[in-house]
Amino acid sequence: MASKSILPDRSDFTTHDTIAELWAHLSLPKNALSTLSLPNSDEHSLSGLPSSFKICHLAQSSIALSALTASLFHSLRNNSQIPKVTVPLLHACLEFNSEKLYTLDGEKANFEGGLGLIGPVQKTADGYVRIHDGFPHHVAGALQILGLPLTATREEINSALLKKKSIDLETAAMNSNCVIAALRSYEKWDALPQAQFIPDIPIQLTKLSPGVPVPPPQISGGVDRCLRGIRVLELSRVIAAPVAGRTLAAHGADVLWITSPNLPDIPAVDRDLARGKRTIQLDLTTEQGKSKLIELVKSADVFIQGYRPGSLAPRGFSPSELVKMNPNIVYANMSAYGNQGPWGRKRGFDSIVQTGSGMNISEAEHFGGGEPARPMPCQALDHASGYLLATGICAALYKRAIEGGSYEVDVSLAGTMKYLRSLGQFPGKTGFDCRVPDEWEIEAHLETRMSGFGELKALKHSAAVEGYMPGWDFMPKPLGSDEPEWL
Repeated sequence: MASKSILPDRSDFTTHDTIAELWAHLSLPKNALSTLSLPNSDEHSLSGLPSSFKICHLAQSSIALSALTASLFHSLRNNSQIPKVTVPLLHACLEFNSEKLYTLDGEKANFEGGLGLIGPVQKTADGYVRIHDGFPHHVAGALQILGLPLTATREEINSALLKKKSIDLETAAMNSNCVIAALRSYEKWDALPQAQFIPDIPIQLTKLSPGVPVPPPQISGGVDRCLRGIRVLELSRVIAAPVAGRTLAAHGADVLWITSPNLPDIPAVDRDLARGKRTIQLDLTTEQGKSKLIELVKSADVFIQGYRPGSLAPRGFSPSELVKMNPNIVYANMSAYGNQGPWGRKRGFDSIVQTGSGMNISEAEHFGGGEPARPMPCQALDHASGYLLATGICAALYKRAIEGGSYEVDVSLAGTMKYLRSLGQFPGKTGFDCRVPDEWEIEAHLETRMSGFGELKALKHSAAVEGYMPGWDFMPKPLGSDEPEWL
């Protein structure tokens, strides 16, 4: 069912208000909120994220929610007090740019924009579009729509785009093997049928089936992190869903990151997002790959999937099928536009949702530089959605421990976009007047570890849990380096 078309007004919300609203939506115990500390909350000038959008608010609240739900779940182990959670503002905001702040053997990753062939928003016959060029097959699909060969130059692409209308390109891409967004305003986004299907609250938690309570696992020798003993399968790529898996791993979960040998990856991003996870590859087009995944599902607690809604169903891994395999499973979905509406099964990425929903135009208008579109200073939708998915997962684990059953958690980039937009924007250009953190400030939040690719210096997790400090047991390594088995 479609949601209300009117955007909720949360422009007077504090970070604490957002946390309280989402906490209440998940029906979690209110007393847990008293254990949360948010240093420098709502001090945008200290965020280091110049934007008209309240990204610092979203960063601190989403990370705090993920840590607090993990802490709440842990409190059930021995009926103990809920450990105190602290999330400082600057560290949370830095973590929203984590993939850009790490170095490998002293060298920063190269983020010049996908494969560098197409670039930012491009002019069309009647406006602008953004073409996702992060994967070779997406570039090939876009070139096919434009009637160009794989050898086409940027100049030839620009010329072909000028002969096409933005919406026609977007529609063709949705029906093809690529991703293109028409640059549109808030007004035009709000008029789309899909906009009516985006929920007002970005985390949706549904009980799939009843069951007996499943208490947190008891670990011999004590527990050092809140999710120790929880088993997670993560089928994902890029940023949003991997952030969820990395977050659960930071709190001690055993995360098996499952990638396909048939799909391309983005190594520069993976170096950051793979922290805390073991990596295996399974080919779900083969019976051997499907059988191994089924075996793992039967003893898992959580199944995260970041592919298009419904795309795993033909392989036999829909929520209903997984409940048959494991009646205590928590099935978590990350998508671009949710699982309802005309775009409910369409591909999308952070930059694509920003472009198509009006955010880029509004950001440009606030900045006042005359540009047609301006992206946010980080992949805020990706990162926030990842932490919100981790929040929903931990909430489901808590409910499973209290009342039993299997659960489904849904978070979409568009849902996070709608919530961020509902927080309002800073007037004029004021949101861009924030101090950039000094190198020594960033350095204070980094750790150096050896990875499978060399010496990795990267951001520590920004949430602190008293007595159960988050951190990562494993560092990135080549995909498929581990065995498909639990610790």
